[in-house]
Amino acid sequence: MTAAEFDIDWADARVYAIPMRTRFRGITVREGMLVQGPAGWGEFCPFAEYDDHEAASWLATAIEQATVGWPEPVRDRIPINATVPAVDAQRAHDIVAVSGCRTAKVKVADHPESLPEDLARVEAVRSALGPHGHIRIDANGLWDIDTAIDHIRRLDAAAAGLEYVEQPCRTIDELAAVRRKVGVRIAADESIRRAEDPMKVAVAGAADVAVIKCTPLGGVRRAVQVAQAAGLPCVVSSALETSVGLAAQLALAATLPDLDFACGLGTLSLLEGDTVVEEHALRPVEGMLAVPRTPPVPAPELLEKFQLTDRDRTAWWHQRLARVRDELTQ
Repeated sequence: MTAAEFDIDWADARVYAIPMRTRFRGITVREGMLVQGPAGWGEFCPFAEYDDHEAASWLATAIEQATVGWPEPVRDRIPINATVPAVDAQRAHDIVAVSGCRTAKVKVADHPESLPEDLARVEAVRSALGPHGHIRIDANGLWDIDTAIDHIRRLDAAAAGLEYVEQPCRTIDELAAVRRKVGVRIAADESIRRAEDPMKVAVAGAADVAVIKCTPLGGVRRAVQVAQAAGLPCVVSSALETSVGLAAQLALAATLPDLDFACGLGTLSLLEGDTVVEEHALRPVEGMLAVPRTPPVPAPELLEKFQLTDRDRTAWWHQRLARVRDELTQ
């Protein structure tokens, strides 16, 4: 069945724009679209720099959510890591201290000279977690091999032990070279989800952990297949969605046969608002998130509050949706 054949009112897709609490992935406002189908609402929110081909998987996830729902879960609660953006050390400490989480994911490599800030941020997170919490760092593929080896060793010492390093370099070969030189687990993220065919990415020699995000992989069922193909322990992580889209990520985490690590799904705290009322918002409690049985429903008043008001930008989103639908039908 093609995207055009699904019972979705595409013309009524709602465009949202929600400010970020702190700049994250280089953005200060999160934009996306919500679509409604017979099974509920789905979220289409590829980042602006992604082309239509890459964005098609994001739309497939929204279609799955809005039309057929998800497989039956094998667990009803998911352990969550705190997410620490590239903020100062005191702010990093405060984020983790109030999170209730025993694991923290810390953004590093925000700019070329960031190492002193990264070290201070990681030390502050260790202080907030205490000696028994877990710290993982994410460089978003921004280091070369030599820089990665040096910075990982120094950050591992500052953390008194890192759980893993996510995507220190860009390519699979670079990850493998770094993995041979450091005594810290390496996790692959972009190397999997942005590959031309994630099902055929051979990461076993380059990584110890696979970071799986169902939103850019084409839905829960497709992401389960990618996880199986990776053949590694998996961490489910968000793509910075509102509660509507985040529910799909939780459904994936609830479906995987094994879940050895806390998941990166506590990202609603990075947004200044949500499309779902607070009572149903997907926020962790004491480091855990309950798995919703049905997709969360956006509130009309919040859709209005966070509606994108720039007409040109709104038109851009609707045009993009139409092009990506065409991409799915080809």
